[in-house]
Amino acid sequence: MTDNPAATNDVAVSLRARINTGQPHTARIWNYWLGGKDNYEVDRAAGDQIRQLHPGIGEYARHDRLFLGRAVRHLVGDLGIRQFLDIGTGLPTADNTHEVAQSVAPETRVVYVDNDPLVLTHARALLTSTPEGRTDYLDEDLRNIDAIFEHAAKTLDFSKPVALMLLGVVIFIGDDEDPYRLVRQLVDRLPAGSYLVLSHTVTSPSMPDVDEAVKFWNEHGTPKLTQRTPEDVTRFFDGLELLEPGVVSCSRWRPEGAGDTEPEEVAMFGGVARKN
Repeated sequence: MTDNPAATNDVAVSLRARINTGQPHTARIWNYWLGGKDNYEVDRAAGDQIRQLHPGIGEYARHDRLFLGRAVRHLVGDLGIRQFLDIGTGLPTADNTHEVAQSVAPETRVVYVDNDPLVLTHARALLTSTPEGRTDYLDEDLRNIDAIFEHAAKTLDFSKPVALMLLGVVIFIGDDEDPYRLVRQLVDRLPAGSYLVLSHTVTSPSMPDVDEAVKFWNEHGTPKLTQRTPEDVTRFFDGLELLEPGVVSCSRWRPEGAGDTEPEEVAMFGGVARKN
C-alpha cells in the first residue's frame, strides 16, 4: 500500500517551481555519482570538479549505499525490525530502504522524509511497496521533529521498535544548531528496542582531499556541509548500544565477501546502535 499526498498535479507544479536548476545541489550530485539520471548539467559539472579534487568521492557514495543495504538486511533479517523512519532520503536509486527491507520481510513499513523538491517530484517512483507492506513520504525538514512524528504515526506504530535512518543527512546540520541534541531528540521519541543507523562524511589528516572537496562544495553548492571527525560521529550514538564493529568506514561495516583483505577505508563513516 502507498500513501502519497504530495503526488497531485497541483502540488507537482508547485514542487517543480521550487527546483533551482541553476545551482548544483547535493542530492542531484549524489544521484550523478551513483549513476542516476535525475540531475542537471550544473550538477554533473560540479560533481566532476569535486571528483577531480577527491577522486574517491564516487566510491564513498557507493559504499554508503552498500552500507544501507547491509544494515537494513541485518535489522530485518536478523533482528526482526519491521518499521523504518528514513530521514534525508535523497533521490531514489537502486536498493532503497523499502526495497531492501521488503525483499526480506514483505510486511515491512517505511516512511521516507525529505524536504528536497526534486526528491518529492519522484515520490511516485519511490513509493512502491509490496501489497503486504506500506510506504509513505513526508515533505518535511529534519529539524521539525513534532511534525515528522505526527505524520509518520499514520503509517508506523511507535509503540513497537523502529529503525531510524540518518544516512548522510546530519552533515547538513551546523554545529551552531546542536546536531547532537537534534539526533538525541529523534531517538528519544522511539521505544526501547529501536535502532539508530547513521552515516556521516569525515575529516581526517589521512584524507586531505576530502577537505578540499568540501571547501569547494561550500563555496559553490547548496546546502552547506559540516564535516566532523570519526570521534565526533561516534558521539551521535552516545547512550546507545553500538553493534559491532562500531563506528567505522562504511566500507568496513560488516562487508560481504571481504575474505582476509580489509576493504579500503572511505571518508564516509557509519554505525548501527540499539536503544535499550
